Amino acid sequence: MLPWLLVSSTLVLLAWGVSSWENPQIKQVSEGLQRLSGSFSQLAEKGRMGRDDVFIMVSREEWGAEAAGCSSKLRRPVDVLVIHHVPGLECHNQTVCVQQLRELQAHHIRNRWCDVAYNFLVGDDGRVYEGVGWNVQGSHGQGYNNISLGVAFFGTQDGRSPSPVALSAMKGLISHAVKKGYLSSKYIQPLLVKTEDCLAPAQMRGQKTACPHIVPRSAWGARESHCPKMALPAKYAIILHTAGRTCSQPAECRLLVRDLQSFFMDRRNTCDIGYNFLVGQDGGVYEGVGWNSQGACTDGYDDIALSITFMGIFTGSPPNAAALEAAQDLIQCAMVKGYLTPNYLLMGHSDVSNTLSPGQALYNIIKMWPHFKH
Repeated sequence: MLPWLLVSSTLVLLAWGVSSWENPQIKQVSEGLQRLSGSFSQLAEKGRMGRDDVFIMVSREEWGAEAAGCSSKLRRPVDVLVIHHVPGLECHNQTVCVQQLRELQAHHIRNRWCDVAYNFLVGDDGRVYEGVGWNVQGSHGQGYNNISLGVAFFGTQDGRSPSPVALSAMKGLISHAVKKGYLSSKYIQPLLVKTEDCLAPAQMRGQKTACPHIVPRSAWGARESHCPKMALPAKYAIILHTAGRTCSQPAECRLLVRDLQSFFMDRRNTCDIGYNFLVGQDGGVYEGVGWNSQGACTDGYDDIALSITFMGIFTGSPPNAAALEAAQDLIQCAMVKGYLTPNYLLMGHSDVSNTLSPGQALYNIIKMWPHFKH
């Protein structure tokens, strides 16, 4: 069993958010959560989940939930656990927690989610509140909803940790999930602990406008080339994988991109590397032929689609969280900067070609992303 709180705090607002580090109060919350990681590691030593699965559950009926509109089912056991934190919704007794949860559900439904975003929530009163429950997909982690349980702590003030009884309830809930087969005993946490500030000012609720850092061609040693131009804005974003080796360090990724360019140009006789952009397991985005030139990997779509490839093979396991986030940020950037039409369609390579790319594990994730069309 991996330690069950790994913290990388990001402010989540609707489908896209802004970095929590831009807000000193949210930074305090994150630092408070980070201090918990050591305690949680001690509570969940490898192989010692034990019998600590005692907790009080408050059902949807008991807290007065609106009728659920979610229909996507979870296949048990899920392999991923995502823990969130919702500052601004402090509660220390059942009456207040119920009121806060009703408001949170209404907020999520107003923002076009089918229900409250989480499978369960934990209050500082030490109770577990049923969100969408064990069997329904939440909306807590883009790209992970269909393979994870999402659990949120109600907020605490000034960066303080959740109460001891809340921590105990969370531990009991996770132990119970493993015992009953809802959560794999070998579950992972992909550094996706997040905060959601429902009370953030309106100007903070927009989508990301800044592009992720893109490693330019000059940095990875690209050969000169001249490829046909794209018809911008592109109408499609197509996700692929290279199906070869992967990389997790910048130097390793730069070498891999260079090798891929040589493969395309020398073995396949193309004008350049076949992709507009490449994403490594280091979380880096590498410029392929870039925004303005056509790739050479999606026949019939090369001139109207941005091709984004993950370096590696992802049939059994998906890319890591850093790579997935980098790709999502790149797509959002493309739309904001006018390289991708606002009503673009997102597809997998296998949707347009007879191929196993982008791999079933990655395909299962991207089909949950905005604008996906099979």
